[in-house]
Amino acid sequence: MRDRIPEPWLKFLRDVDRTLQEAVEIHCLGGFVLSVLWGLPRPTGDVDFIEVRPQTAGEALLHVAGEGTDLAKKHHLHLQHVTVAEYPEGYEDRLIDITPAGFRRLRLRALEVHDVVLAKLSRNSPRDRADVEYLARKGVLDRRRLEERFEAELRPHLLNEKRERLTLELWLDEFFGEQQ
Repeated sequence: MRDRIPEPWLKFLRDVDRTLQEAVEIHCLGGFVLSVLWGLPRPTGDVDFIEVRPQTAGEALLHVAGEGTDLAKKHHLHLQHVTVAEYPEGYEDRLIDITPAGFRRLRLRALEVHDVVLAKLSRNSPRDRADVEYLARKGVLDRRRLEERFEAELRPHLLNEKRERLTLELWLDEFFGEQQ
């Protein structure tokens, strides 16, 4: 798992690690995570993250590797802090360490696949639906786990519960059929 980050991502992230002045942990999601952990073939130009620790490191991290920085220009990749996202309350207990061996300061932790899918509900773009379809066909999603996690950890915190529930039901019916 720890050696699965492909190029050009690995070179970019190594450069980020070398540039940081302190230990930084980021909680990643999105296309980068789906590519690294589940082989999603769709290319992506950013590493989306929802949390940075310590919080005070966020500005420095984006100054080093955010969009438009020297590292971003060099590698044609960048880090992106996702500030508007809805994800399951207990996601931290399921984070997957994808930090490559040899990194000294940058720690990469990825959301578990069901948490990534639930974080895609509110946007529900064609790309998001294609990603969920890919994961369902690959057999890495469990319908019941998605439903249970939605109810217990996401629904109580949603701003538009009806819309997100409808999106989940549509995805479940489309990608898993009508079985219960």
